Amino acid sequence: MSCQNEQKETEAPVTNSEPEIRGVWSKEKAKEWGEKTGWLRGANFQPSSAINQLEMWQAETFDPETMDRELGYAEEIGFNAMRVYLHHLAWEVDSEGFKDRMEQYLTIADKHGIRTIFVIFDDVWNENYAIGKQPDPKPGVHNSGWVQDPGALIFEDSTLMVRLEEYVKDIVTTFKDDDRVVFWDLYNEPGNTGLGDKSMPLLQNTFKWAKEVNPSQPLSAGVWNLDLKNLNAYQVENSDIITYHNYGDKADHQKWIDMLKVHDRPMVCTEYMARTRNSKFTNIMPLLKDNQIGAINWGLVSGKTNTIYAWDTPVPDGSEPEVWFHDVFRQDGSAYSNEEIELIKSLTSESN
Repeated sequence: MSCQNEQKETEAPVTNSEPEIRGVWSKEKAKEWGEKTGWLRGANFQPSSAINQLEMWQAETFDPETMDRELGYAEEIGFNAMRVYLHHLAWEVDSEGFKDRMEQYLTIADKHGIRTIFVIFDDVWNENYAIGKQPDPKPGVHNSGWVQDPGALIFEDSTLMVRLEEYVKDIVTTFKDDDRVVFWDLYNEPGNTGLGDKSMPLLQNTFKWAKEVNPSQPLSAGVWNLDLKNLNAYQVENSDIITYHNYGDKADHQKWIDMLKVHDRPMVCTEYMARTRNSKFTNIMPLLKDNQIGAINWGLVSGKTNTIYAWDTPVPDGSEPEVWFHDVFRQDGSAYSNEEIELIKSLTSESN
């Protein structure tokens, strides 16, 4: 997936019809960001009280108390970053309230010494969604209520792309110079759920829109499936820093590191840690630290997303699996594995 022609940090000519669009950050600027930022380590964060992004961000179910408590668990083990998914529909219904809730979340996270990676779009799990009460979890089913953004609607509503441009520019502009936002993850797993290259137009537009805003934070979209060659090439060529997902064992993860480090930019693994697939804190987190790659595992507190259950192994009676797939803590703050907690603390206590 080596990029033959790195884009240089030049700006496109200004025309009367098109806004000015910045280029990709230079390697020097990206490395300066990496040195200033230090080693990012944390989790993908969804409060245990929310089944999906809409339940997290809608006014009726926004839950700052749970966020505060659970981010406190993260602080105690030395995590300093959380990856947090947004959803355009919550913004569309109430844009000012949505941004206010984002501000509330950032204030809570900052109190715990945690910076935020916001994820704007997502091609994973359920393609349809609606505002209002979200579905109850299906017992023992991984992420039964998680929703894509924008999902199937992008192919059904010819006016949606215009609204999504307004959404992206509004959100990124609002927080473009906010140091609590460490970087923007523009699109989670583009091409997933069988979409493939159908996701390319939105991926390209999202990078374009964000570059027009030109935030102080870097932009990225993580590589996740090596078969999606066109999407992968576009993602790495247009990202200021290199991000990726890997749920494989140590040998597989090392192959990804070797493949992606040729781009000579700071790297962050924005998803890893699936215990039954031998992607664990014990073998992967030290590898990431040794390579100065950000380590963002899936899941913090077991809750309504049901991510203690594996993707393809439902437990219909909802009983707790012997080996948790994702997540670190129970809702009362007790750990799934005290051994893991001690390892995490030992790794984070030695870092800035």
